This record gives sequence, structure tokens and C-alpha cells, in this order.
Amino acid sequence: MASPPHGTPLYIGSEIYRHSTYGPGHPLAIPRVSSCTDLCRALGWLPETVYREAPQASIAALARFHDPAYLAALQRAEASQSVSEADRARFRIGTDGNPVYAEIFRRPATSAGGVLLAARLTEAGGIVHCPGGGTHHGRAARAAGFCYLNDPVLGLLAWRDAGIAPIVYLDIDAHHGDGVEEAFFNDDRVFTISIHEAGRWPGSGAASDRAGGAARNLPVPPGFNDTEFRFLFTTAIFPLIARLRPQAIMLQCGADALEEDPLARLSLSNNAHWWLIEQIRDLVPRLIVLGGGGYNPYAVARLWAGVWGTLNRFAIPGTLPPQAEAVLRALTYARAAGRNPPPHWFTTLRDAPREGAIRPEIERLGHLTLKETIFA
Repeated sequence: MASPPHGTPLYIGSEIYRHSTYGPGHPLAIPRVSSCTDLCRALGWLPETVYREAPQASIAALARFHDPAYLAALQRAEASQSVSEADRARFRIGTDGNPVYAEIFRRPATSAGGVLLAARLTEAGGIVHCPGGGTHHGRAARAAGFCYLNDPVLGLLAWRDAGIAPIVYLDIDAHHGDGVEEAFFNDDRVFTISIHEAGRWPGSGAASDRAGGAARNLPVPPGFNDTEFRFLFTTAIFPLIARLRPQAIMLQCGADALEEDPLARLSLSNNAHWWLIEQIRDLVPRLIVLGGGGYNPYAVARLWAGVWGTLNRFAIPGTLPPQAEAVLRALTYARAAGRNPPPHWFTTLRDAPREGAIRPEIERLGHLTLKETIFA
């Protein structure tokens, strides 16, 4: 395989996601990473020279953060397709939205392997898009929030072990990146920044939560729009990043903050995410962009494909070519919105912008964060 030109972004995917599902009725019954990959290929954006297959992370690599007893329990659950009462109670496997399914160990281990590969590929600099990563709720010895392993933590540790610091972990998922914040509590080498819906599960990430000085949290109200998103970044987050002067940024680019998502009540369009990619694409020597949440397959595929296009400075087409439209028309979505999808879910990547007023609570949040940055 020929190598891409120096500085060309790389894409990490895996075929394990194509037929893997958490089971009927689960929000992650939908295809996501495979649809993004297929859409990028159909657009001519993903030549083999820039594609890398995610390896399955070894037990030793996973144990850099995760309890070996927990890893063994995940392997037992995959082998037997069942979970003992003791393992369920101790590790929360098979409960709390974390079902036993066919690839319960191999799939998250592959996601972790992909993020670890991304960290290695960017040690000397570079950009990697790894949409299979972003499982930010996983704990060292417990499944949480559909996340069995915490691949962002593993990737951040790999960067840190390579002597890369300081690092910014930036999380724009609708849900607070609690597992990552907890892992780096009071660690001045990894600073976590999370914008998330206030009051949404897991209920953490208050504006006053500083994780021992290693985090900023910006909980936003339902209806959070594109204008407010840009306001918080330009007013508060970019000045904070400038003060931190990171050598690397890992962005968890969850798609559940989009208006079409069924598990949150935020109102962003995919334009907001792509704007952010444009702003940070050249900001630091190392950038990894992960996936994350997102439970509408049309919205997720279009968003993450556009992320890859924006990282590469490709023009976003106004109308999709037939082969790309076919990828989207082949998707199914069991929720009510999937019974009569709007035409643009098939024919375009770009949503209509969702601009709006900047509400007083958003202004206060931005100015409070900026004030704390200035006087930190």
C-alpha cells in the first residue's frame, strides 16, 4: 500500500461494526461507522492509501486503564453470551443499557485498538479520524452508558506516555464525558472540556465541576443552537485552549447534539461540528477526531462523513451523487422519524443551519468560563 503524502489525514475503520448490533430496540441497533465509511468511499474521499484497519487491542494494552478482572468478565460474557449475577452486579454488564451481545468484548476492544493506533500514528504529528472511538462513559472496572471500555482514556494515556503534554480532550457529545474527566482528575497534563446538555444522563458535569482544576464543563439548555455553539467557542473555549497551549487535541465528536437525535434535546446542525473542525484543524500539531453518541443513522453518517471531508478540505457537495445517495437509502431506522424521512436525509450531507438568539444563560456561561480562564 502506498503511503499518503505527509500531513494527509488518516481514517481508521473496521468491518466489525458492519453487522454488529446491541440488539433489537437498543439505540445502538443502528449502523453508524460502516455507514460513514461507505459514504466517504462513495464520495471518492477515502482511497486505500489513507485508510487503516483498526486492530483489536491486546489485554495488556487495555489493562493500562482497565481492571484485568473486568476484562476477563467481558470475555466470559462474549464466550457464553450470558453474564453471572456476580459479574452483572460488580461490573454492570447486561444491565443499565449495557447488554450482552455477540461482540461485547471484540467490538469495544477494536474501538480501543483504533484509538491506540491513532495515538501512535500522531506521535510525531498529524490528523486522524477514528469514528469508531468515543466511548467516554466507560470506567476502569464498570460498563456505563453503552460504553464497555473507555477508548478516549486509553488514547490519551498513550499520548501522555509518549511524553506529549499538555493535552486537551474536547467533548461535544450531548452527554457529559464523565469517564474521561474522572480518569484525569487533578492531572495537569490532560485538560478536559465538555459541552453537554444540562440535566441529561449521567447528570454530572455542572459548571462548578472543575475535576481538581483539570476540567471545564459547560452544561447548556435544551434548544442549544448553532449561534450559541459558536459563541461559547469564540468567547470561552478558544481563549482557554490558547492559554493551555496544548500539544495535542482529542475531539469526541458525538452526533447526539444534532436536532434529529432521539436521545437528547439540543438543536445543532452538522454545520456547527464542521465549523469547529475548520477552527481546530490547524491549531495543534496533533489532532484525533473520534465519534461518540448519535442514534439517528442518517444524521450520524452524514455528520461524520462531513467531518472527514472537512478535515481534508474537500468541498461538501450540495447534492449527493447517486452512489452516495444509495448508501443513505439503504439504511433503516425503526423510530417514528424513520418511517417518512425528509428528502435531504438522502440527497445532501449538509443540514440547514440552525441559528438563533444567544440566550442569557448561554452568555453567562461563556463569560463565567472566560473570567475563570483569565484569572486562573
